[in-house]
Amino acid sequence: MSFLSEEKIKELEIKANDIRKSIIEMLLEAGSGHTAGPLGMADIFTLFYFHILKHDPKNPSWEERDRLVLSNGHICPVLYATMAHSRYFPVEELKTLRKFGSRLQGHPHREYMPWLENSSGPLGAGLSQAVGMALADRMDGKDKDRFIYCFISDGEHDEGNTWEGIMLAGKNKLRNLIAVVDRNNIQIDGFTENIMPLEPLADKWRAFNWHVIEVGGHDFRALNEAIEQAQAVYEKPTVIIAHTIPGKGVHEFERDYKWHGKPPNKEEAKMALNELRTLGGKIKSEHQ
Repeated sequence: MSFLSEEKIKELEIKANDIRKSIIEMLLEAGSGHTAGPLGMADIFTLFYFHILKHDPKNPSWEERDRLVLSNGHICPVLYATMAHSRYFPVEELKTLRKFGSRLQGHPHREYMPWLENSSGPLGAGLSQAVGMALADRMDGKDKDRFIYCFISDGEHDEGNTWEGIMLAGKNKLRNLIAVVDRNNIQIDGFTENIMPLEPLADKWRAFNWHVIEVGGHDFRALNEAIEQAQAVYEKPTVIIAHTIPGKGVHEFERDYKWHGKPPNKEEAKMALNELRTLGGKIKSEHQ
């Protein structure tokens, strides 16, 4: 991990836009799946896989790799798309999402894709899995060699298991554990603050002995600085509350909770892809 130059930011913006296009294409082909969350998390996944993570797509089982645990498995289209663009497997395989016999299940499954760090689907379980990995690294004396990252949704804070993981990590001062909360303010039935209010979310994490950072989830430089700060905290685990726009990149989808679990139809996908292509051209011209 290093300083982000303007040229690197351009590369990341272009890559994130390509990943968003892949998300739309795979959801259209599947005819089912989640749209808002994957589009909203594309920038964060791009930054991690193309700048932050210590990993090797040619050697997915590399023992010294960082671990990235996805708790809210329903946003797996962005995970699959990012891994494909990172060359873990062919981009063409993305079109098999949710089809019979595909490795790309509707929720990530390690039996089919062993280079995933965890299987996920039931919300609230991912952070506890990540806590277990961080504790194991401490027992093995590896907690200074790599980081365990856990991506979790804001809506799954409704699950008690999430808070059990938060408490255990805080109690054990797991400094090699960094959680990233997708604070997009939506869940399947509506806005989080209407369904089950979460605020003051940052204060709640602090109360369980976590270092808390809040940041815009689409600002590559700010996100990178937040990760650098998190990696420098030695006395406790860190949570980065990333404020994201669900459906980011497609105006019609943005901030609309109805796109949480709905895929685009043919016309909607065509509109979305045209908008993303236009955005991609704008990104390239702005950096010339």
